[in-house]
Amino acid sequence: MTSRQTTAKPITGRFVLIVTVSFFMVVISVNMVMMRFAIATLPGTEVDSAYGASLAYQKEIQAAHEQDARRWNVDAHVERQPDGRATVTLHVTDASGAPLSGLIFSGYLERPTDRRIDQPLKVVESGDGGYRGTAQGVAPGQWDLVIEANGGGKRLFLSHNRIVLN
Repeated sequence: MTSRQTTAKPITGRFVLIVTVSFFMVVISVNMVMMRFAIATLPGTEVDSAYGASLAYQKEIQAAHEQDARRWNVDAHVERQPDGRATVTLHVTDASGAPLSGLIFSGYLERPTDRRIDQPLKVVESGDGGYRGTAQGVAPGQWDLVIEANGGGKRLFLSHNRIVLN
């Protein structure tokens, strides 16, 4: 019988150095790949200037107070057809209940999860405080209805509402 002897190799400083450097190379490489993916999928900054955004926000607050002071009543009804066409009907009255006409309304149906499929509304006045708008290619599901009224070169009304279309 032959006896087999195995001798373990001693751990040397060179081996420890190679293992340590290899470990950190793998960690750094993975971090670099993940960083590249994160930067490539970042859509960009929301605002370029925080100061400018804060000034615009103050103007939005002032416009909201002015809108509240007008006490307008804007009733909106949205109906989606099976072919994907959506019709928005607006009825606008002032604080005393008199119909408002002569305003320029615009609107959007915005998808909360994907801005690429937002649909503009072509809104026209239909008389006696009524306005009507249509959009094509509106899928069923949740949408944000954004309505804006302008008059005299100034925004007079703005509304954001979450709706569900079938």
